[in-house]
Amino acid sequence: MKLLENQYLTILSIAALCIVIAGCAERRAGDRASGGPPPEEFTPLIEAGIRKHIQEKTIRDGGYFKLNYEGKELSLKLVRVHTEYLANLGPERHFACVDLVDTRGDVYDVDFFLSGEPGSMVVTETTAHKLNGQPFYTWEQKKDNTWVRVPIEGAAKELLGIIGGEDEFEFRYRAFLPNIKGPARMWLPLPVSDRFQKVTLKSIDAPVGHRVLTEEQHGNKVLFFELGPEAGGKTVDIRYHVERVEKAAYTGDPEEAKKHLVPERLVPITDEFRRTAAEVTKDKPTDIMKARALYDHVIDHLRYAKFGKGWGKGDAQFACDARKGNCTDYHAYFIALARAVNIPARFAIGAGIPSSRDNGGVNGYHCWVEFYADGKWWPVDISEADKYSALSTYYFGHHPANRVEFTRGRDLVVTPGPASGPINFLAYPVLEVNGKPVKAPIKFTFTRSRSQA
Repeated sequence: MKLLENQYLTILSIAALCIVIAGCAERRAGDRASGGPPPEEFTPLIEAGIRKHIQEKTIRDGGYFKLNYEGKELSLKLVRVHTEYLANLGPERHFACVDLVDTRGDVYDVDFFLSGEPGSMVVTETTAHKLNGQPFYTWEQKKDNTWVRVPIEGAAKELLGIIGGEDEFEFRYRAFLPNIKGPARMWLPLPVSDRFQKVTLKSIDAPVGHRVLTEEQHGNKVLFFELGPEAGGKTVDIRYHVERVEKAAYTGDPEEAKKHLVPERLVPITDEFRRTAAEVTKDKPTDIMKARALYDHVIDHLRYAKFGKGWGKGDAQFACDARKGNCTDYHAYFIALARAVNIPARFAIGAGIPSSRDNGGVNGYHCWVEFYADGKWWPVDISEADKYSALSTYYFGHHPANRVEFTRGRDLVVTPGPASGPINFLAYPVLEVNGKPVKAPIKFTFTRSRSQA
């Protein structure tokens, strides 16, 4: 039986088979966890090795990467390499986690093991681990630091990405600035404390000074930087200490809740949404019953797939029509349907922290929602419930402790604001150079302050 080098299992995000240091990885019996993050210089070498392997095999196989799965041959194309979870497992042994899409549009999360010196790595094992975000199995660490495969059914919540009660960790947010030709401005989220999280800003290391802006409608704080060419190629490195508690339904102001019935640019209230929501909630007498029916409808209607165009914007109409997307699309669709039957609903975004390792990479942002019924805000997380059906009851009414919230709401307005207008949602940097949007890559990492074992 194969065993895992390190356990990623951050079900809150996309690869459940991960190494304790940085991401998905499995290993053979007797292998041991290395105990710390791999040297960052290995990452581009491992990425180059796996890309070369996939490209060469795709050419040999006539334009598709061929993979045998459950007795059938899949024809796949590369979607992305999870650079945040690439890992050096030991001398001449490496791991890569890759998304590949088949001709029907299904996305497979595939784990690769490589051996050899940097620059001449050879793939030794290939294992399909997930289909459209849903894992086939998970992993558990034994006392001797080896890992064993565990069926999803009956697995402990900690193995499925959930820490209940409390969690505490250091969170590091890094934005890597591209070459900058001309005046530039950048907006970053600044997480704040509330009744469920205490956020302490430890440090900001940046090439220039910053200002803190206030987004009035939702109470968000935003870091604002004015940049010039001299900042190009440098890094903005922010460190936080976060203490967070598990969230369940909590009392809210009904007048304030009404503000969350208003449509947004990508979350409209259309006749189509009204018809769909009315049909789904027919014969459901209470708002909680209606919300649960809509929650189940979104799970049934969509599949978790991050490829092609249009996904990831939180576009409710796209999600309805394409029937796929990521967490932003799932939750935009739910919010549109809830508001269409007069149930207030609101959006939040941040990062999910892996539950069964205590340091390493975080797989980008994650988002979630709350709806208002019976005088309370009810937290839900539909994309995670879809990935892990065993947790669908938990995620209707709970958010785990192992996450940090960056900002709330959509169409965020700050002064000064981007030339492109209100910010759709704020998790990754919004960077404009000469008034035009430019991408600034990010990297999230964490170190848990106390063991959750």
